[in-house]
Amino acid sequence: MTDTAAVPMVEVWRGDVLESRHRGHAVVCDSRGQIRAAWGDPAAVILPRSSCKMLQALPLVESGAAAGLSSERLALACASHQGAAMHVGRVAAWLADLGLGEPDLRCGPQVPDDATERHRLRAAGEPPCQLHNNCSGKHAGFLTLARHLGGGPEYVEIDHPVQRAVRAAFEEMCGETSPGWGIDGCSAPNFATSLHGLARAMARMADPKGLGRTRAAAAGRLVAAMIAHPLLVAGEGRACSELMAAMDGVAVKTGAEAVFAAILPRPGLGVALKIEDGATRASESAITTLLVRLGALAADHPAALRRLRPPILTRRGFPAGSLRPDPAFWAGGAAL
Repeated sequence: MTDTAAVPMVEVWRGDVLESRHRGHAVVCDSRGQIRAAWGDPAAVILPRSSCKMLQALPLVESGAAAGLSSERLALACASHQGAAMHVGRVAAWLADLGLGEPDLRCGPQVPDDATERHRLRAAGEPPCQLHNNCSGKHAGFLTLARHLGGGPEYVEIDHPVQRAVRAAFEEMCGETSPGWGIDGCSAPNFATSLHGLARAMARMADPKGLGRTRAAAAGRLVAAMIAHPLLVAGEGRACSELMAAMDGVAVKTGAEAVFAAILPRPGLGVALKIEDGATRASESAITTLLVRLGALAADHPAALRRLRPPILTRRGFPAGSLRPDPAFWAGGAAL
């Protein structure tokens, strides 16, 4: 991506000294593709990483492969989970219902971010497995779709029917031909798009009535599943889960390297955000700022305060500074 025209979004203060500044790009878009507000460069090309998992799950649902899947499993298909017992057990059960197991996944093992599960593994002398991978739910969805399409076991290959279906849905929702792709941490392809394209796709998820009956129903099921099961989408203490639980009917999804997306069904808007230096602390603060400015999130909600202005503490627990939104980004800049 280009850093041309990136704007200050988040500041880090230590005492009365501005120590660091994070710059980025963001777009708020409606389902017609009209930009309602923008910061930085809407044409900046990014890899959306895990922020687009709901788009990667669209073929699973609209193909009919997900006809018998619960909303919990649809939420896991969109998840970047903690690898907690609630996630691992549900993905294992999903695979078992397919007559498959952990070796059929192609996401790779990952040490779980969930402390309880991590400590359990250590105490038992067990290594982490692919079920602990934050993308294992997405990959269970890929396996479900692969079976429905009659594809082979290497479902992460770029020319596999699963990934061809994912790319087609992704490009149609973004309204752009992807200029390229990279390999995500889970070994699956991740297709590039502009910030405007990603925001357009999120807006179409928010207001899918123009997508045709089958895709609109699929989008509606996925968004509803995310909203209904925020802890399955991420986990305890995670920004995605806490922010969704704090709002009424809004879905948000993070991606690696400081990407964030939001789906706001009531106003029919989509949001896409990228912090240029890849800092998660900044992307969480910036998406929270936009959700507050859009009226979706109360600024004084504890989940908002934990991201908007978290304190910087010394190792003895004393306050030393804070992270905060850039003043222009918080109160000025593009009108919403």
